Amino acid sequence: MLENGAQVAIWDINEKEIQQAQQELEKTENIAFFKVDIADLDSVEKGTSATIEKYGKIDILINNAAIVGPNANTWEYPPEDFKQVVHIGLVGTYHVCKAVVPHMIEKNYGRIVNLSSVAGKEGNPGAPAYSATKAGVLALTKSMGKELASYNIAVNAVTPAIAKTEMSMSQAPEFIEMITSKIPRQRMLELHEAASMICWLATEENSFTTAATFDLSGGRTTY
Repeated sequence: MLENGAQVAIWDINEKEIQQAQQELEKTENIAFFKVDIADLDSVEKGTSATIEKYGKIDILINNAAIVGPNANTWEYPPEDFKQVVHIGLVGTYHVCKAVVPHMIEKNYGRIVNLSSVAGKEGNPGAPAYSATKAGVLALTKSMGKELASYNIAVNAVTPAIAKTEMSMSQAPEFIEMITSKIPRQRMLELHEAASMICWLATEENSFTTAATFDLSGGRTTY
C-alpha cells in the first residue's frame, strides 16, 4: 500500500515491534505508528481519533491482529486462554470496526478486509479457540457486508493458510507440520502473496464484491 501511495497507520500493542517497524520504514513517507490494544475499546477509539487527526479520514481498514493461543484439545483447553484468544481476535476486530465504520459511513466510502483463516472454515484440531475466533470473523464479515451494502463500503475476508510469521511459528513444531501437510501447494503462504490479494480488496476497483471470503489456502479449502 505504501508503494502505491497510500498513507498508512500501523497499530500495535507491542512497542518493541513498533520500534522495529519504524527502523525498517524510517525512510518511507506517509506512515504513522500508534500503540493500540484492540482488546480495549477505549484504546481503539483513541487510536481511531489519532489516525483521523493525522490523515483526516480512514478509507481502508485491515483487521489483522490476533493471537493463536496454546495447542490443546477442546476439553483440555485452558479456559482463560480460550477467552483471551476470542477476545483479542474476534471481539478486538469488532472493537475496531465499531470505532472506524461510523467515519466511513459519514464519507460514504470504505474498504474493510478482515483476516480470518483456513482454520475458520475447516477447524484445526488442537486449535479450538483460534478456529472458533476465525469462524466468528467470517460471520462478522458477512453481517457487516450486508449492513453496509447500501453505502460505498465493501467488507470482505481472506482465509490464509499458515504463513511464516512470528505468531504462526510460535506453535508446536508437530502442529505446524500437520497443518502444512494439508496444503496441496506443499508450502507455506508467502506474505507478498497475501498482500497482493488484500491490496486489491482494499482498492476502489473492488466496487461490487462485499460480504465475501477469498481463499489464500494453497488449495486446502474446498468451499
